Amino acid sequence: MTAIPVAPPENRWATPKRVSLVPLVALIFFSVSGGAYGIEPLFSTSGPGMGILLILVAPLIYSVPHALICAELGTAIPVEGGYYHWVKRGLGRFWAFQQGVLQWVCSFVDMALYPVMFTSYLSSLISAVAPGRHVFFEFHLYKADIQVDLNWVICVGVIVLFTLLNLMGAGWVGDSSVAFAIICLTPMLLLTAIGLYQLVADGTNPVSAMTAEQGQSTWNAFGAGLFIVMWNYSGWDSVSTVAGEMENPRKHLPRALFWSVLLIVIGYLLPSLASLAVGADGENGWKKWGDGALPDIAGELAGPWLQYVVTIGGLFASVAMFSALLASYSRLPSSLSHDGYLPKWVSKESKRYKMPIASIIGSSVVYALFCFSSFQSLIIYDVFLTNIGILLEVTALIALRIREPRLERPYKIPGGWWSIGLIAACLLGVSAWAAIQQYSEEGTKAVVYCLIVVGASLLLYPLLAARKEARASAAADRAAANGRDAELGDGAGGAAEPGAGAGAYGLSGWEADSAHSDKAVGGTGTDSVEA
Repeated sequence: MTAIPVAPPENRWATPKRVSLVPLVALIFFSVSGGAYGIEPLFSTSGPGMGILLILVAPLIYSVPHALICAELGTAIPVEGGYYHWVKRGLGRFWAFQQGVLQWVCSFVDMALYPVMFTSYLSSLISAVAPGRHVFFEFHLYKADIQVDLNWVICVGVIVLFTLLNLMGAGWVGDSSVAFAIICLTPMLLLTAIGLYQLVADGTNPVSAMTAEQGQSTWNAFGAGLFIVMWNYSGWDSVSTVAGEMENPRKHLPRALFWSVLLIVIGYLLPSLASLAVGADGENGWKKWGDGALPDIAGELAGPWLQYVVTIGGLFASVAMFSALLASYSRLPSSLSHDGYLPKWVSKESKRYKMPIASIIGSSVVYALFCFSSFQSLIIYDVFLTNIGILLEVTALIALRIREPRLERPYKIPGGWWSIGLIAACLLGVSAWAAIQQYSEEGTKAVVYCLIVVGASLLLYPLLAARKEARASAAADRAAANGRDAELGDGAGGAAEPGAGAGAYGLSGWEADSAHSDKAVGGTGTDSVEA
């Protein structure tokens, strides 16, 4: 393993707008949660008592451990590309490539769900936009029947609108997320106030039943519910990929993670308790709850007006989650391009906003294609891919603690190796349980999809790495030839200064003035990547 020096730190590159503390909290909020939308199946699966317990326990065994890792690595290596560079520095280029590719592929179906969620809420207000109601044309592709209808066109419209916003930079996305958070949380505050008032006025115990069924074991209820709730608490590393566009990430990121954890837990807990005022016995309440049940719950609590308000909140939550996560995932192909695995044009930046145009637009085009219902079933592989990403980050944290104990860490996880061991055990246990649950629900199909994606990524690396090395070697030969020509031409020692250009840093495609190159912001000394 050879230490390869990378570019020395430099001042923050020019961007129109940086992400300050409050917008950063909003970005994390929408990258992880978006509100209580989606938590409803927890209660019909595990029961009200276990559901509330899981909302409180899951952050301790999943969210907080992952957020602590993000706080330490995000402040030690606050660069554009985030967790891709954490893994590269800790584990080397091979594993960083796997992290970048697998998480980007995972986003294909995950991101497509949010425009679909938007049209789902919209169709409850305007039935004409429901899937299949207005079909423009159909065609057959391989084994799938593709239907282009009004529903899909609206999905594409949502994607186009928030792609344009993302092309202006993460600062604008963060500011818009603050406005969306106010819009989304206001219906939740109304629902909470009305529901809790009814609980107190009626003297109802919302958690009188611990499990969903009388014969259901506590362990079964806990395990089934954990699989649901962990996905409502995942995504803490997402915002790290735009660290290069934050104001003082080494100071703000740990604070933003702390306030986000608190906001998200309260955002799940209080509306859930309030919702349990509806049909507290379960038969006419929580036993029938499924995805998207929150507007109906609001209607039963206070009538159609609250149902409409909560539905509108769901509309804004879905597009805000898409916008925040697009800012995150679109930086992955750009980072791969800067490291020479993808063509240089993928990371080409706009002149005004310094954003990777092709990376953002290309990601959005893929997400639009995956909005077709024929492809949405592919989401069953994302559990495995997300778990792989989390475990690679844990491993990178441990590797950097061992190999680079003197690395500047503005935030360091307290408790030493005991804390790191506990964090690793929690995340490994929850990830393993989620994989087991996914296998039990989807069978070998989920495993096969995962193996196909991982296998393709493993095979792709040596091909792209060889191409990258060939290009680097050719560039070095050209530079040497140019140096000899200059020396012969003027005799003044016209060779380039040591350290100038991409070759000095061992990074194909590195540019000194790039807003997205592999540089630590605000650090001292020279960073290194293990190859």
